[in-house]
Amino acid sequence: MVAPPAPNTVPVVPADLAIGAFSDDPPWIVDPEAMPWRSTVDDIRWLTQHDIPEIIAPRRWPQGFRALTVIRRLGMAVGLWALIGRRSKDSQADLSRRLRIAAEHLGPTYIKLGQIISSGEGLFPESLVGEFKKCRDQVPAEPFAIVRETVEADLGRSIEEVFSFFDRKPLAAASIAQVHAATLRTGERVVVKVQRTTVAQLVRKDLEVMAWLAPFLVGRLPFAALANPPALVELFAETISEELDFRLEAQNMLDVAKSFVSLGQRGYIIPRPHPTLVTRRVLVMERLDGFNFDDIESMKDAGVDTHAVVRTGMIGFMEGAMIEGIFHGDLHGGNLFVMPDGKVALLDFGITGRMDEGKRRAFLRLMLGATTNDVRVQLGALRDLGALPLDTDLEAVIIDLGLDGPPLDPTQLSPEDMIKEIQKVVKLLLGYGARMPKELMLYVKNLMFLDGAIARLAPELDLFAEITNISMYFVQTHGEKLFADVGVDPKTFELDLTAVKDAVGIDRTTSQLTYRELQERRELIRSRFEKRGVS
Repeated sequence: MVAPPAPNTVPVVPADLAIGAFSDDPPWIVDPEAMPWRSTVDDIRWLTQHDIPEIIAPRRWPQGFRALTVIRRLGMAVGLWALIGRRSKDSQADLSRRLRIAAEHLGPTYIKLGQIISSGEGLFPESLVGEFKKCRDQVPAEPFAIVRETVEADLGRSIEEVFSFFDRKPLAAASIAQVHAATLRTGERVVVKVQRTTVAQLVRKDLEVMAWLAPFLVGRLPFAALANPPALVELFAETISEELDFRLEAQNMLDVAKSFVSLGQRGYIIPRPHPTLVTRRVLVMERLDGFNFDDIESMKDAGVDTHAVVRTGMIGFMEGAMIEGIFHGDLHGGNLFVMPDGKVALLDFGITGRMDEGKRRAFLRLMLGATTNDVRVQLGALRDLGALPLDTDLEAVIIDLGLDGPPLDPTQLSPEDMIKEIQKVVKLLLGYGARMPKELMLYVKNLMFLDGAIARLAPELDLFAEITNISMYFVQTHGEKLFADVGVDPKTFELDLTAVKDAVGIDRTTSQLTYRELQERRELIRSRFEKRGVS
């Protein structure tokens, strides 16, 4: 343990704060060169990424009997919906419930897929999101005897040799792993993340089944009709595969913590991974404490500025993506909490967005095109991110999607016209070979979470003013690098909120919009979908 400072002395700043956004009261000091588990991280990451094409390669039939189980469970869910629920008033709600129950029966891989869907508000139908939110904290924990076996096998010692206390009851149990509170023999309070015993083998089998099944879902489900199931399986495979080795997660923690230091961003805190107690299936890390992200009253009672928490969340997340090319990829209420000093503690780094320099610059152009309302810049950036083939005729896309004409007001369209417009756009994009790159999906999903955070923490926030303030922050703080990276003359930069106003159907002369008002307009749009039985 690090001893507290003696009375009347200046507190010693932990040395590792120079390399990471860590807490001021360290249980140990992070020295990356003294962490033996890091030696194979690069090789593990490379092998994991290059194994995916083989796993999801087209095949006549997936190996083993897992396919039969999956087909039986999903077939029963969809079949019963088709016979009973399809004609009900809440058709999609009924299908969503049946799919969630099937996912829970099918186990970790499908529960994980459900958890990702549950944090994709705005990307997936509301009924599906609502049902799969039940997968977040209702995953049964593994018996302690199995947890003990995994920990002792990976650490090479008995639990009693390593820990003076190890809580048999987990703090949380998720699809891939569960976490336990513990105390090391040397006195440090820690959290121990333990992988479920058979999850790695099961995930591989399930991905093979998903890849085989996906082509049959095209056009057969309401959810799949607006997407490309085979591409979604590839996306899911890229997302879940790296979660199966905790050495990668521990390195993600160090890399994200380092990126915040490079940005001068001290509004976030990352728990320190243990120098030696990290293996493929066990991750020991510093334990942090704070307020649940939904505990607004306790934050306010403690004097926490919830508006500042929202602003920190937006800026830090966007900076990581645009400047450093790395960001936490799975923001939701269970993966972060607010500390008494207002800083945000980030947890669970199994899913992390990483972009090489080329993708980072493309992403930067996408964001710049959005703030200046330049459609051509945005489409070019999407192409370079991998969302469109490199030989795509962008001018043809603009004409086909009607992006060169007057915008449609979603609040004025009839339900039938709105559905037709969405189907037309999706069909055209799929025809061009469009897909959702992993990094872009994670970024948009996180934005949806932060959007919901504003609703809870700062509903009266003026969105136009906040967008302007954040944009100016980036120009003033990172302007030289940003404009150099995208090859734009900073003198020509001009913020344009026209696209934002068009998207929610408000007059372009409107100068103020609170989040509460935005929610009202969204509710109007959603109600139009419900009139057609779409939620």
